[in-house]
Amino acid sequence: MSASGRILAQLRRSRRPLRLLGASGQLGYGIPTPGFNTGLARKPDLIGCDMGSIDIGPTYLGKGEMATAPEATRRDLRKVLLAARDLDVPLVIGSAGSAGAAPHLDATLAIIRDIARADGQRFRMAVIRADVARPMLLEAFRNGRIVSFDDMPALTEEDITEAAHIVGQMGTGVFRRALEADVDVVIAGRACDTGIFAALPMLLGFDAGLAMHMAKIIECASLCCVPGGRDPIIAELDDEGFVLESTNPERRATPTSVAAHSLYEQADPFTVNEPEGTLDLTNARYEAVDDRRTRVSGAVWRETNSPTIKLEGARLIGERAVLLAGAADPRFIARSKEILPKLSDLVRDLVCEDQPQDYTLRWRVYGVDGVRMVVPANEAPPGEVFIMGECIAPTRERAAEVVRTCKQYLLHFGYQGRLSTAGNLAFPFTPPEVSLGPAYRFNVYHLLQVDDPDALFPMEIETV
Repeated sequence: MSASGRILAQLRRSRRPLRLLGASGQLGYGIPTPGFNTGLARKPDLIGCDMGSIDIGPTYLGKGEMATAPEATRRDLRKVLLAARDLDVPLVIGSAGSAGAAPHLDATLAIIRDIARADGQRFRMAVIRADVARPMLLEAFRNGRIVSFDDMPALTEEDITEAAHIVGQMGTGVFRRALEADVDVVIAGRACDTGIFAALPMLLGFDAGLAMHMAKIIECASLCCVPGGRDPIIAELDDEGFVLESTNPERRATPTSVAAHSLYEQADPFTVNEPEGTLDLTNARYEAVDDRRTRVSGAVWRETNSPTIKLEGARLIGERAVLLAGAADPRFIARSKEILPKLSDLVRDLVCEDQPQDYTLRWRVYGVDGVRMVVPANEAPPGEVFIMGECIAPTRERAAEVVRTCKQYLLHFGYQGRLSTAGNLAFPFTPPEVSLGPAYRFNVYHLLQVDDPDALFPMEIETV
């Protein structure tokens, strides 16, 4: 019997609290070993790891590349795989390879198989793919079953056909199906974080509201603690609630910090929308067990009759090059909002003498308006600023041409009050122009209305 079958049989035969280890909030950036070993000593019934997010932006989804370094990724995967096999408990990983599309999942699987060969491991593995077929999406689009949310513009057929990769974010049901298949390891493409941890307790009959609330918190490991961190976290779930405890003794899961993390990434502080329904936190309670542990109860799960799957896709928009510079001249800083548009016009006239403008050029002045969308009125000017000019053009050569021209003319640009014809900019290194390669944007970020939220995600079982 494989690990999931053993755990399911054991807890169905003899009911007890379920212990889960949230090993990493984003696998591939390192798992602190002391905390991980502390968590393993508690004999968890499942080790879970989230491996992806849209926080990394659209490029990794578009290019089909991992956001994490290969060696760090391998080290983390080896750590959790060998630990799960040593304890004979299921290892569940969601959003494999950072973005969860086929290239990311396949790269993760290749590392897993290589670790198994090198370390003499043999196990049964469920693989769940998240890529969504274009013909099906086009049909759904034409039938009005793809809708916008979060102020995204309406989807077009071109968005579907031009996206480099499109994935659907699978829910808990797919993970339940995998664990029921008597496996040791589950590796899934793009997934809701909750599915990683809520599937096992729901299979065992634990309250769905408690299981989903617990999963929502522990997928980020000890980020819910004071001070927040990435050490693993232990959750112990019973029929009335769950207790959270960081594996790092310096981190405290307090009622306030845990309640605050329940709002993480949510526009509505009391509602968490998932493919199969909604988690209602209106009556959730957070009570201190001691100075390091908090007990949580009261969440309610409301299943929907209209399930949806979030779609994510990224489209190539050109090649990106940037210019990096700084300035400490108060006259330049004060007039930067008029200097940079004038420079853009000058550069356009120079590089577009014999062709239409085929690029976009955007400036950010850090210290003035590089980060904030709204700058406070009457704010005192900073003593120095960092300037970044970003060009996206059809080719790498064209983008480089634009930013190199910007560099030369910004260096000597004339403006009212200028004291010197040169030396008004400082470059952090040379060359200050950097080609960053292909640029992508999210062009698919929509909801697909489905009858069965699990049907989109095929599962394969293999013996490694």
